[in-house]
Amino acid sequence: MGPEAKFEQNFQNIHPINVRLALYQPDIPQNTGALLRLAACFGVPVEVIEPCGFVWSNRRLERAGMDYAKLALVTRHSSWEKFHTTVPGRIILLTTTGSQNHIETEFTSNDILLLGRESSGVPNEIHTAADLRVRISMASGLRSLNVAIAGAIVLGEALRQTNGFPDQQAK
Repeated sequence: MGPEAKFEQNFQNIHPINVRLALYQPDIPQNTGALLRLAACFGVPVEVIEPCGFVWSNRRLERAGMDYAKLALVTRHSSWEKFHTTVPGRIILLTTTGSQNHIETEFTSNDILLLGRESSGVPNEIHTAADLRVRISMASGLRSLNVAIAGAIVLGEALRQTNGFPDQQAK
């Protein structure tokens, strides 16, 4: 059995409700590719809220995600409204202005981790629409982490808390 067939078989074993990543109008294809690779490896669905700041088939996206990007379970939404009205779950915005630290957050398996644009985050109306706004503790005086790194840190904690890692789901 080849790696793609094995992956598809493993993806079928994922809980029907699992933590998701949502990318709000991503504008750097390398970060999106890295997040798609992360999602594929952990069996986490990805919601992409368009428009993107790059052409989706961009070779940099493919290069960053390697062959994993095509294995990620991705749903593309033409707008915030289309996403917000069709995808159920608690929206947790990762933001430097979050009132709660990510390690103090109690995650559930139907949470959606929303990542903003690398260049400007999310607009105020989306910031307000989030059910919860969380931050990652950092050394004082520094602005922010790379969006793919931030997504990986919080996703790891959410999966740990919800027993959402692939080997935890099989038990």
